[in-house]
Amino acid sequence: MKRRIYVVILVVGLAILAFKLQSFVGSEKAKEQAVPEEVFTEPEYNPVVEIENTVTRFDSLLELNLKESGTVGAAAVITYKGKIALVKCYGVRKAGEKNPVNENTVFRLASVSKTVTGVLAGILDEENIVKLDDKIVDYLPNFKLKNQEYTNQLTVRHLLSHTSGLIPHAYDLMVEDKVPLEKIIDRLDQVDITAAPGQLYGYQNVVYSIYDPVTKAKTHKSFESVMKEKVFQPFGMADASVNFEDFKNNDNKAYPHYNRGHNRYSPMRLNDRYYTTAPAAGVNASISDLGHFLCTLTDDDSEVFDYKAREAVFTPQVNSPLKRTYFRSWGRDVKDKRYSIGWRIIDYKGREIAYHGGYVLGYKAEIALCDQEDIGIAILSNSPNSATAKNIPEFLNMLFDYKDKIALEEQENDDSPENKS
Repeated sequence: MKRRIYVVILVVGLAILAFKLQSFVGSEKAKEQAVPEEVFTEPEYNPVVEIENTVTRFDSLLELNLKESGTVGAAAVITYKGKIALVKCYGVRKAGEKNPVNENTVFRLASVSKTVTGVLAGILDEENIVKLDDKIVDYLPNFKLKNQEYTNQLTVRHLLSHTSGLIPHAYDLMVEDKVPLEKIIDRLDQVDITAAPGQLYGYQNVVYSIYDPVTKAKTHKSFESVMKEKVFQPFGMADASVNFEDFKNNDNKAYPHYNRGHNRYSPMRLNDRYYTTAPAAGVNASISDLGHFLCTLTDDDSEVFDYKAREAVFTPQVNSPLKRTYFRSWGRDVKDKRYSIGWRIIDYKGREIAYHGGYVLGYKAEIALCDQEDIGIAILSNSPNSATAKNIPEFLNMLFDYKDKIALEEQENDDSPENKS
């Protein structure tokens, strides 16, 4: 009888214990579900901190330079390793009014348009749509130069590297008179030729812009449509356009100005000069656009602009002997001067710089990048003067001095006795 009682007591005890254990496990699971475990994620490293002091110093210097030069409105961007390091907007869009220049204020790029067209050409070449070595007559059967042999030899590469062989600036006066591009092209068979295609550098706007009807003949789309599809949209250039109407109708645009003397500027009427040569001088863009543009160009892992297109665009094609005054703000450290596809390639302080400047009545634009240092910079202004030409070389000087100092310190540390076995 006692044994049965003990058995009953034991069974009841085990049941109670099992119930308590189940309740404990259930409550622990509920706690786990109620309070999820924290997962530590390391914050993404921003490489801009590497040059933060240099950018801050340049920011102060740029503002001083713009103020002293009487600049009405300007915008600047610096990129580093695919990131925006600085965006600087200065002044107003139109003298006498209060609307400030901001990141999305659109300026005319003038000849800096050639860099954007060059990038488009690199992409179309890599995609086998319009190859750089395609013959112009294959797209434009009625095209003629003064020499039939040279006509048959002329390629897309020759157009975009200024090596057509025609005398420089052929028919620029007709462009200024707003003669339609197709009519100017029809008269190229009257222009003197100084060399066979590919031999000599001779800067052009009309010849460069033959890329417009070439792309149209191949894609059956307008040059502007192709530019939007292949560059503006994938690069994130939301404010950019390639025609005067879009620029004129944009409420956030910078107006051109002229210097009355002693750096005192007055606004001018908008003008549509050089829009007929859109690939050479017809792109409009904001500093935000150029920031995205430079970030993509300096991103080695970019899927939008891969290494093949990059190589096609930035490989020098010809020596470009320029007057010393062209780079007078850069000093004596400019060595080799060459031209690639839409970009000037210069040897500066041991680095290769891709650069271009642009000027059209009332606007000035400059852009530069150095692949070795993963750096890009662009400056836009609506009141051009020679004093602002020193801004880009001053920034590059500051950056290269800093980089050289760091490299020297690292070398000294590596050569120290503690690091030698």
